[in-house]
Amino acid sequence: MKPASKRLSANSYRMNSLVMLVLLIALATLLAWASTRYPLVIDWTRNGRHTLAEASIQVLERTDGPITVVSYAREQTDFRKAIRLFIEKFQRIKPDLSFRFQNPDTVPDEIREQGISINGELLIHYQGRTEHLREATESAFINALIRLSRSGETWLAFIEGHGERNPLGQANHDLGEWGKTLETRGYQIHPLNLSEVSAIPDNTSFVVLAGPRVPLLPGENDLLIQYLQKGGKLLWLVDPDEPAFTQPIADYLGIKIATGTVIDVAGKLVGITDPGITMITASLYGQHDAVKGFGFTTLFPRATALSSINNSNWTSTPLLTTGTHTWLETGPLDANSQFDAGADQQGPLTIGMALERPLDKSDPTGKQQRVIVIGDGDFVSNQFLGNAGNQDFGLRLVQWLAEENNLIDIPVRIATDTQLTLSSVTIGVIGIFFLIVLPLLLVLTGTTLWWRRKRS
Repeated sequence: MKPASKRLSANSYRMNSLVMLVLLIALATLLAWASTRYPLVIDWTRNGRHTLAEASIQVLERTDGPITVVSYAREQTDFRKAIRLFIEKFQRIKPDLSFRFQNPDTVPDEIREQGISINGELLIHYQGRTEHLREATESAFINALIRLSRSGETWLAFIEGHGERNPLGQANHDLGEWGKTLETRGYQIHPLNLSEVSAIPDNTSFVVLAGPRVPLLPGENDLLIQYLQKGGKLLWLVDPDEPAFTQPIADYLGIKIATGTVIDVAGKLVGITDPGITMITASLYGQHDAVKGFGFTTLFPRATALSSINNSNWTSTPLLTTGTHTWLETGPLDANSQFDAGADQQGPLTIGMALERPLDKSDPTGKQQRVIVIGDGDFVSNQFLGNAGNQDFGLRLVQWLAEENNLIDIPVRIATDTQLTLSSVTIGVIGIFFLIVLPLLLVLTGTTLWWRRKRS
């Protein structure tokens, strides 16, 4: 029988061990709870690619109020995981940024209403406004947030009274769907009849002239030209049969609008049977800030060619240029239209251009007056807005004219430390160590321990 002192000592040892075990479990539980309540993220990557740029952090910190982000992504585990990891970077800085997934296959009506076009598209809601995000990059997300949180209103005046495309209309040729998209992004749309005003209001961000069907009155042309003379900005969506109606405006801008319709036979390769639909791919966009980094394919159902006059005081830059396989058809347009070397103009053709000139030559900032002319108005019509990247391209034009394109440029940080490059000597040393030296050390250690135990 063991002495009482030894039994007491053994009981104390067991009690101490039990207490230590309980404390260890409690500490582990506390640390686990603290990690969920106060997450600590350390970015060990070489170029900090999992950390937001300082400019992004500043934008998030000064954005007051909650932000809601919805991702319309199908239930693909890896894809959704990548999107969630992307959003979590922003949530760590702004805790009131809420996020959820929505399977697009379960809400087809919502998909049509919101204009969702790709799997994984993000919808950012902030203070009653909405922005679409089709690329999961830090720069795109932050710039979308900047546009949503801008103060004041951006007024867009759509000229009416001559059969123009109605920004609030629901007919196929109207721009009602595009108009709703602009309104959700904070733009204020105001139809403007030039015969009812003495001048275009000063608070107009820019004027939209979208395919008049009858000529403007001489006084209305004068109002538009006076507006441009004062530095006003213009988005002009020209239709092929329009030139005679708006010649004074074209003369003032120093551009020539061709008579005819662009024919693009390359569309047959992707199932477009109508040769009158011009397809613009990434390589056909011009070198200009309005389309910088834009890579979506766009479709222009009835486009005409544009050119600038050499003696114009405007600087013109092509935005959209067709390929050499296109031509300007001057004859009747039908499925059997063929290139006529004597009458038709061979591509490449310019169907969209940006015009700029200094507002004040003495201004050291060099601020420029901005005008965009597109040789087609159908691409943002209700009938064709949802095709390819038409809606995104239309928004790009609006943002440039509203001078909202000069936002934060955050370069994508590429992983530079995902591969380990070793010399052949280093690989040989590592191989000898793990295949020969390390096993010998383990055998030697085991043998030594066995020998000592045997002797004791």
